[in-house]
Amino acid sequence: MRIGMGYDCHRLVQGRPLILGGVTVPHSHGLEGHSDADVLTHALCDAILGACGLGDIGIHFPDTDPVYEGISSIKLLENVIKKTEMEGMKIGNADITLVAQSPRISPYVKEMKCILADACKVPPERINIKATTTEGLGFIGSQQGICAYAVCLLIPIKAL
Repeated sequence: MRIGMGYDCHRLVQGRPLILGGVTVPHSHGLEGHSDADVLTHALCDAILGACGLGDIGIHFPDTDPVYEGISSIKLLENVIKKTEMEGMKIGNADITLVAQSPRISPYVKEMKCILADACKVPPERINIKATTTEGLGFIGSQQGICAYAVCLLIPIKAL
């Protein structure tokens, strides 16, 4: 078994949709980035790549490459899963924490889990998503940005 940890953070800006876990969440601001800036999915990608010892998403999908401009982070995750399978591994489970002052994501968690699970080729119960605020503290509390942490356990495909 292998364990990986991921983290991502993006600035909130006007004029972009807020995409989290592959879901467009209604909000006055979206996240700034080269791709769709889905911090939740980016953190998961980094956790998986880390568990495989394959670096991070910046290595595989650089923001200097126009191919990835505006791309759905779910497509990046699907690519990461292919790399994971080539390493002979599959997700045992993943746990993701979104840190945001707003919006509340509880109405969207079930859909996020289904989208991420589908991309990861696992049942939704293997993906856990939760959220917290910073109680108004720091750049997240002042709604300047959103971040996410993810941990995943990879299991050899032969063990499943």
